[in-house]
Amino acid sequence: MSPGILLSFIIGYFLVLLVISWLTSRKSSDNDTFFVANRNSKWYLVAFGMIGTALSGVTFISVPGKVGAITGDQFEYFQFVLGNAAGFIVIATVLLPLYYRLQLTSIYSYIEGALGKWSYKTAAGIFSISRIIGSSFRLYLVVIVLQKFIFDSYHIPFAVTGLICLVLIWSYTFKGGLKTIIITDSLQTLFLVSSVFLSIYFICQSLHYNIFEAADAIKNSSYSKIFFFNDFLTSKFHFAKAFFGGLFITVAMTGLDQDLMQKNLSLKNIREAKKNMFSFTAVFVVINIFFLSVGALLYLYATRYGIKVEKTDYLYPTIALKYLGVVPAMVFMLGLTAATFATTDSALTALTTSFCVDFLGFNKNKDLNSKKMVKMRHYVHIAFSGCMFLTIIIFNSINDGAVVSAIFKVASYTYGPLLGLYSFGLFMSNRQVNDKLVPFICLISPAICYYLSTHSAQLLGGYVFDNELIIVNGLITFGGLLLTSKKSERRGDQRSLRFNEAGI
Repeated sequence: MSPGILLSFIIGYFLVLLVISWLTSRKSSDNDTFFVANRNSKWYLVAFGMIGTALSGVTFISVPGKVGAITGDQFEYFQFVLGNAAGFIVIATVLLPLYYRLQLTSIYSYIEGALGKWSYKTAAGIFSISRIIGSSFRLYLVVIVLQKFIFDSYHIPFAVTGLICLVLIWSYTFKGGLKTIIITDSLQTLFLVSSVFLSIYFICQSLHYNIFEAADAIKNSSYSKIFFFNDFLTSKFHFAKAFFGGLFITVAMTGLDQDLMQKNLSLKNIREAKKNMFSFTAVFVVINIFFLSVGALLYLYATRYGIKVEKTDYLYPTIALKYLGVVPAMVFMLGLTAATFATTDSALTALTTSFCVDFLGFNKNKDLNSKKMVKMRHYVHIAFSGCMFLTIIIFNSINDGAVVSAIFKVASYTYGPLLGLYSFGLFMSNRQVNDKLVPFICLISPAICYYLSTHSAQLLGGYVFDNELIIVNGLITFGGLLLTSKKSERRGDQRSLRFNEAGI
């Protein structure tokens, strides 16, 4: 497919998003609109839009690619998805009621009331670092595809391609923020889901399968094994590791992450927020089955026609853009662009919100919507766009594996301390932490986990860590907080005082 046609398609796509941005922000573009969409979002729009945010371009490309990886992944990823589903249920029943009861704008404000100021800043800082890295990885994936199939033809450097993408995303989010994103993410999720089903249709058509023959071919192929129960010590694919890793990563990366929780907090009440999470969970599980099916069909196609790629992440774009025809190529680019930008735009909004509230104290300012405050928010938005750009450039210079693996590996280190902080705040109300030591504990914990991960085979009789490393990280943080805390009979009164001081 001509790079010029693809480029024209991308430009047209962004023009649509810019029109939506103008329509949603023309009446109001103040900080209330940007941060929480004035707390009157519709739950079904939020639920549908969250699918695109949660899946991202990583799911769109890396998950199908991993199905036929030489490591023997097959449908192993679905074990992780089941853990995700369990994690979403925990979020809906434990964390969301807490956030709504406290009427939070930034979810990290809870830590200030529960543990103290230094703990609060540490939690917000962990989120900022984690989300910059995670969202940059996700955007990197679409940038390398655009570079390989479009911009290389015009001899445009990778750095310029990444910059163009971030400028375009910034251009439709900087005014309306969350109010704009709830609409654009719903549209992008529609494109994403449509692309999955249409991709299956086009691949089946090329392989001369009807839907039942395709299902049989996937079932009888060497790619369809879902559950792995052998070699608990040495295998990264064991069900327990994948399931519980998926559960705790979801609680941390979603429930303790300002990005997806910010959308939930824009709803009118906890009842609508729970309705949103439960419906989202059901669709999330089903759509991942189809992503894995796309992967199996792609490898069957590649085997039949002798197609080889240098990285598993390149399999889907190579077949879609070079072999299936013009319409399937357009469908693929639509899905990939929608998936990745739905994640990045909401991440930029969440990062801006967290920094403005948690570090600049916007929630404690009586004139939140003044011109000065709005202007300051614009500067923060630009700064985080720049941070993501630099992260993409660095990752491009060092990455040598599937992006999906890199994202969850990093999450195990960066989000683990958040699990420890929130767990301590929720379950150890009779103990007072040494607040100034908390930042050091949250640095030491990932360092210990890194050592364990790289030496676990020697230290633990051959045991190999995977996503469950986040559980260990959280436990070490919790243990550090417990060891440096002291019993306090007045902890409840002190917590109430801190909540009042924090404006919660």
